[in-house]
Amino acid sequence: MSQGPRSGLYAVSSALLAMSSQLEVRDVLKTIVASARELLDAEYAALGVPDDHGGFAQFVVDGVSEEQWKAIGPLPRQHGILAAMLCKAEPERLADVREDPRFEGWPSAHPDMSDFLGLPIRYGDETLGALFLANKRCPKPAGGCGFDADDEELLSILAQHAAIALTNARLYERSRELTIAEERSRLAHELHDAVSQKLFSLRLTAQAAAALVDRDPTRAKGELQQVAALAAEAADELRAAVVELRPAALDEDGLVATLRTHSQVLDRAHSAAVTFESSGVRALPAAQEEAMLRVAQEALHNALRHADAEHVAVALQKRGSGAVLRVTDDGKGFDPRVIRRAGRHLGLVSMRDRAGGVGGRLTVESAPGKGTTIEMEVPGG
Repeated sequence: MSQGPRSGLYAVSSALLAMSSQLEVRDVLKTIVASARELLDAEYAALGVPDDHGGFAQFVVDGVSEEQWKAIGPLPRQHGILAAMLCKAEPERLADVREDPRFEGWPSAHPDMSDFLGLPIRYGDETLGALFLANKRCPKPAGGCGFDADDEELLSILAQHAAIALTNARLYERSRELTIAEERSRLAHELHDAVSQKLFSLRLTAQAAAALVDRDPTRAKGELQQVAALAAEAADELRAAVVELRPAALDEDGLVATLRTHSQVLDRAHSAAVTFESSGVRALPAAQEEAMLRVAQEALHNALRHADAEHVAVALQKRGSGAVLRVTDDGKGFDPRVIRRAGRHLGLVSMRDRAGGVGGRLTVESAPGKGTTIEMEVPGG
């Protein structure tokens, strides 16, 4: 490699350790991209994970500001050089990507790129993604590419380890999803066994009370008192089950990691793109974290099931000593006043109750054809 052996090996070793230390898929992708850009001294780097619909399920960039990324617009499709990298096993090294016959242009806000190095990330026969870099920071030979054969070899090594790290992260997330599903199944059985018996007794006692009202009011009164007692016991059972339903991941990983994982799972499960970002949020009181998670889940359910949204963005940010959660979709929206008059709340009452129950507040912004934004703020500890 063109770098000195000590500094080069140390840099590569650090990058590989960073990749292998991540367990969340999104974190692995970010680490791969940042490591590749730093090691090969490129101005831009990106990694796209393809979906089954001609687009990308995830697309991570490094070297592009958040403002630039928002201005660029929707994620790219699988066409041109990106498609070629996903279909071929060999690296692509170009002196000027704009002069390649497969180049199909890019959005006006897209940064200008010239020399280009890209290759697929493969695990066995599966293509996990496409990794590419642009604009090598070095003097360019006349008509040549700034990236050389050493860069290509180094990127190939990174890609091989990236495939392992990405596969491990996917397996980790799937195992957690299975664990959560198994836990929910167990709780569902317990809930059924504990509460259904109480409700069955409640129904029989109420029927007995109804039969006794006219001919033996005293006994009917006793049966109704029993109905009240059984109803209270059933309510206690339900409350205990709800407390136990607090996600284990919330206790183990905290709100940020739990929301990120939940968003990634929904992103894979639905055609709509679901993204998550967070900045500056520290641990909150347990009740506030649980309330924010439940509100996020309800808002995401509405956006994905009812709003016909193409993009849903979940954001969690520090605000004072507390935090603010925002779930925004580009779906069909609604008139909140009409929803209230029609008696259809889309879970809004429940979300407001959850926010108010932990000293927070919930706001809803929506209009027909304008999408929806649900925002919840909590005061912190």
